[in-house]
Amino acid sequence: MRIVVAGGDGFCGWPTALHLSNQGHEVSIVDNLSRRKWDDELHSNSVTPIASLEDRVEKWKELTGKEIKTFIGDLNHYDFLREVFRQTEPEAFVHFAEQRSAPYSMIDRDHAVFTQQNNVIGNLNVLYAIKELAPECHLIKLGTMGEYGAPNIDIEEGYIEIEHNGRKDVLPYPKQPGSFYHLSKVHDSHNIMFACKIWGIRATDLNQGIVYGLHTNETKMDPMLVNRVDYDGVFGTALNRFLIQAATGHDLTVYGSGKQTRSFLNIEDTVRCVQIAAENPADKGEFRVFNQFTEYFSVKELADKVQKIAKEKGLKTEIAYLENPRIEPEDHYYHAVNTRLRELGLEPHLLTDEVLHDILQTVIEHKDRVIKENVLPSITWK
Repeated sequence: MRIVVAGGDGFCGWPTALHLSNQGHEVSIVDNLSRRKWDDELHSNSVTPIASLEDRVEKWKELTGKEIKTFIGDLNHYDFLREVFRQTEPEAFVHFAEQRSAPYSMIDRDHAVFTQQNNVIGNLNVLYAIKELAPECHLIKLGTMGEYGAPNIDIEEGYIEIEHNGRKDVLPYPKQPGSFYHLSKVHDSHNIMFACKIWGIRATDLNQGIVYGLHTNETKMDPMLVNRVDYDGVFGTALNRFLIQAATGHDLTVYGSGKQTRSFLNIEDTVRCVQIAAENPADKGEFRVFNQFTEYFSVKELADKVQKIAKEKGLKTEIAYLENPRIEPEDHYYHAVNTRLRELGLEPHLLTDEVLHDILQTVIEHKDRVIKENVLPSITWK
């Protein structure tokens, strides 16, 4: 299958591109290298050293004999995107190419506006390119479980049956996004649903939980293929932040009460979920939604897990509670449905002590690269 991975230089996109290539698909990467530029803007970095995209794909070809074509450019430039479609004739388009950080979108007006423009317009351009140049192409779009918020009822997979005044209907599940970034994802979902309705596009919206982990089978093949480990207060997840803090002798900083609960999945499951979606495409005109996660934890539970494995490595760690920089419910009900990917064959990799030891060991090996002042939050929602 001919598959384009947009955002293929990023944390989710890079291992996904390798995995799909390794499964025998003809893969092309589209990326404007903005994730590397944001490191420069924020004076931050990945704990693991990251080779250039050119060197990465060259090493992949050297190791496997498989070629991954690269197109450097922006989805917001429609002429560029049309040319990508003409040259690749994609049967599936995996869309990771968006600004993915809630804190980044909340820095100020400029960053909020950029996030909305970059994400929503880029996604609209992809929809028009499919309509005009590849109408049978299956759009596999990375959404987020954060679109749903934390409602006091179970979170279904995209849709919910409602009874009102004696009548029933199946409607899109209500969205309660918690940042301008999450709002941009909601706008994307609405636009894709509308495009499926009017143009007959086939699309899968992968509402992904928070991704953890470092290695996949492919990224372990050579140090030049290694994936990113982000840790700063803007792009780093809570779990990564705790692991970096443990490795560098810093308290594990829990925001607020630590009772905030979120869904999670291993990067190995991310790449497998995309493969499952690609090889089991949506029907023409279908907008389907998969909740892409395997477990959920509170922030405090994550801190406790990291503290435990850190102590096993002889690292003294304490848990510190900070004022929450976000506006969010901290003590809430959380239960989400995630059956559709499992029904299609997903076999989850769970958050075991072994996984945490693996990430922590990698962080310890590269801890001299950690810029310590970047670990604490510097952005608030207020």
